[in-house]
Order: sequence, then structure tokens, then C-alpha cells
Amino acid sequence: MKLDLSISTPIDDMENSTDLKYYALPDRRYLIGRDGRAAYRGAPDPFGFVASELERAIEEYLKASAVTSASS
Repeated sequence: MKLDLSISTPIDDMENSTDLKYYALPDRRYLIGRDGRAAYRGAPDPFGFVASELERAIEEYLKASAVTSASS
């Protein structure tokens, strides 16, 4: 699967406010939509991360975004 995406890199502030808001121990994966909201939240690692689940969430998000853009 080839995605032609421009990916921004979020940077937390010095107080770690984003980390404190979204952290999960031991770890968790998020897909953040263009609106800045979490479009997908994975289960905590190490056993909660399923790559195919995240891939499916990305594909569904992109498909929904294309439909929304086409109808605008």
C-alpha cells in the first residue's frame, strides 16, 4: 500500500500537556484526523497494538475524507 501523504510531526510543550492527556502505559497508538481529533485509539501495548487494525483505520479515514471532500 502506497500512501501519498504529508505527515506533520506534533511536538509537545515543556509541561508535557499532550503526553499527560493522551498517554497510556505501556503505550498506545493514535490516528489524529485533520480536525485535530483522535480518529482512532488503539489498545495499550505491548499486546494491544494490532498493525492491521491501525492500517484499516487509516484506510477508512482516508476513504471517508475523500467522500467528504468530493461532496463539498
